[in-house]
Amino acid sequence: MRHTADRTFNAGQTAGDRGTSYGARSYYAKCRPARSGMGNQMDKLSHLSYAEVPTVDPNGVDAEDGPRLGVSYIFSNDDDDLEDGCAIDGTAKDPNQEEKRYNQRDEVECAVYNRDECIYERSAQCANPEVYSPENLLNKCKPGDLVEFVATAQFPHWAVYVGDFQVVHLHRAEVKNSFLTDASQGRRCRIVNDLYRLKALGPDMVVQNAMEQVGLKDRGLSWRNSECFAAWCRFGKREFKTGGEIRIGKQPYRLKIVLSDKQSHVLEFQSLEDVIMEKRRNDHLGRAAVLQELATHFSSSSVEEIQK
Repeated sequence: MRHTADRTFNAGQTAGDRGTSYGARSYYAKCRPARSGMGNQMDKLSHLSYAEVPTVDPNGVDAEDGPRLGVSYIFSNDDDDLEDGCAIDGTAKDPNQEEKRYNQRDEVECAVYNRDECIYERSAQCANPEVYSPENLLNKCKPGDLVEFVATAQFPHWAVYVGDFQVVHLHRAEVKNSFLTDASQGRRCRIVNDLYRLKALGPDMVVQNAMEQVGLKDRGLSWRNSECFAAWCRFGKREFKTGGEIRIGKQPYRLKIVLSDKQSHVLEFQSLEDVIMEKRRNDHLGRAAVLQELATHFSSSSVEEIQK
């Protein structure tokens, strides 16, 4: 099934000056001000939806040779999580509202391709890592493992386990060395070494990569979020770093979002960093919200039918 965007978006003169057109979507919460230098462009970008970005054949076959517009994020960081006291939509969180228990069935199944090679996959067909309490996960962690902390309506937070009950992670624009239980902030967690289908470095090198970055902050950082940082530590690929790839030409990356056994939706990107930003946004929203957002692309199936 081929899905075609209803319309595309050009970020205007600011993006045009850089020689690039962006099909961008902002998911920044109201409580976190934009840190880009785009001024009133934020208002334009914050009202975009899936209908405004290009899509391709979910099987990876694109018959059109003409220029295409891909998805590119032009903000500095996603910073993993919202500010304290903010709900998913950026409004103040109700202190009396009970926090929802994390449900793995609400996770968005997806795969990331670099041209024809699948480099990341989270799906029902693959073994989905079980989530544990931080205390129970400590009995399973080995130095060099990647740990993901998850909670409903939050960005997933990634860290590198370095031994002695401690992790190194990028949090609030600083690389920190923390106890795993403290880094969890009450969230469930799991080991996610196998989500990326890339060759890992040796455990000692992974730990060394992480520990050498402790204390870096703000402008000294080379990663937009905790996932990019942790993955760079384990795999050593420059593509996980900010500016690690030049965004020129046709988009070599595709994010395939699995909607059902027979339906999927594919977006194109110019860098791995941008794919991760979009993937994390979907993790933040949850499967039900992503399906709702994509509903306009399906004329024969309702959201309710896809969710079954």
